[in-house]
Amino acid sequence: MTVMNINALSAIRGDVLFDELSLTISKGDRIGLVAANGRGKTTLLEFMAGQSEQTNGSIVRARGLRVGYVTQYVPERAYTKTLYEWVLGALPAEQAEYESWRVDVVLGDLSVPYELQHRLLNELSGGWQRTALLAAAWIQEPGILLLDEPTNHLDLHRIGLLQNWLAALPREVPVVVTSHDRAFLDATTNKTLFLRAKRSRVFSLPFSEARAALDEADAADERRFANDLNKAQQLRKQAAKLKNIGINSGSDLLVTKTKQLNDRAAQIEATAKPAHYERSAGDIRLVNSGTHAKALVTLDDARVETPDGRLLYKTGRKWVLPGDRIVLLGANGTGKTRLIKMVQGALSGNGGAVKCAPSVVSAYSDQHLSQLSNSDTPMLAVTGQFDIGDQRARSVLAGAGVNIQMQDTKIGALSGGQKARLAMLILRLRNPNFYLLDEPTNHLDIEGQEALEDELITQGASCLLVSHDRSFLRNVGNRFWLVTDKGLEETDSPEPFLARELGS
Repeated sequence: MTVMNINALSAIRGDVLFDELSLTISKGDRIGLVAANGRGKTTLLEFMAGQSEQTNGSIVRARGLRVGYVTQYVPERAYTKTLYEWVLGALPAEQAEYESWRVDVVLGDLSVPYELQHRLLNELSGGWQRTALLAAAWIQEPGILLLDEPTNHLDLHRIGLLQNWLAALPREVPVVVTSHDRAFLDATTNKTLFLRAKRSRVFSLPFSEARAALDEADAADERRFANDLNKAQQLRKQAAKLKNIGINSGSDLLVTKTKQLNDRAAQIEATAKPAHYERSAGDIRLVNSGTHAKALVTLDDARVETPDGRLLYKTGRKWVLPGDRIVLLGANGTGKTRLIKMVQGALSGNGGAVKCAPSVVSAYSDQHLSQLSNSDTPMLAVTGQFDIGDQRARSVLAGAGVNIQMQDTKIGALSGGQKARLAMLILRLRNPNFYLLDEPTNHLDIEGQEALEDELITQGASCLLVSHDRSFLRNVGNRFWLVTDKGLEETDSPEPFLARELGS
């Protein structure tokens, strides 16, 4: 049964975000909505939720359809309420008075600890804030659920709980979800919409399988376009020969035939559709300056402690060797980021039990991109640290997706994706041979994640990294260190840890 029918929908926000989009959403659909940052995913969800008016086209909803929409950002008015109050407030006043038990049921299903339910939302982490938005949408018993980046700020354990919660939903409730988490999309969807400015594509497959099908379809389009242009070119060549013969012989029939061939060539050229070309959000390129050191970093049973001096674990004796791409595994709060910072501190001369080779040149990026100052401009961030000249600086910034108009604007005005690409550019300009990366994919779309993966691998980069992105850590890591009660243990595979955290 059809729940929502989208026909010839268009959105123009300066540029065309998408055009002539048609999509039928039926009961049982679990649709992954995929596009690069800023290409219209949130706009489409707003159209579907009735919160914004489309440029062209129509959306027909089933009679009485209630839409549950979980936005990417928490409304300002929510911060003054407790988590419990926010969810209760989603019910009509009369229902809230007599059926407050519904809140307890929903929060129980979402595994929200009681001690967090009565704390103000502005005191809670981003992950719990998003859980509150989800609970407030679901308590209204929607007939369709729209989720905009629901895994943002969630650790692996919470992502696992969300996956299980979605799997347990009544099958008749369709779900549309935007996400840059490839593994999450594979686990939760059965249909994928690739949103494009022209000719968006839908496949009845989860993300990874749909992506392979998309690549095949694009390749077929490219071959078809080349064949059409070649056919038109051959017709024009034939027309040119006939024209010469017709002029020399004075044959009106050949002149008419020439016109027909040229008209046919023009018709083929007019209807030939070029293959899709994805506008890049900005290059991500890295370098590896290399080193002759046998060990880049040595951990000599280093103590990893909380800021107030409480011991979290000891590392034992470990080495980071050239070419190692080591992923730190462990639950939130176990001290992964603390170890990253300890290694960064050792590179600055404050080593102790962490020792670094003199030839190590590091590049460090944390999960909040705090190495960027929001009060600086991108130009100042580059020219203030590197002697590359203004013209070269503007060129590399444009290549990283920061256009000329944004280069002299405060970094705080950039999108998350632009900031992430700027941060990667600055890392590259340091010409490092060792990368310290704490949640480097947080602000990157799928294109950016794949580009970063490819650069780390093809450059033979050495790195120590933390990531909750399962696809990224699986693709990049060639060694894995697991934080346990016993200390820091080397493990052959991340899979047992991932399965345990995800509850699978």
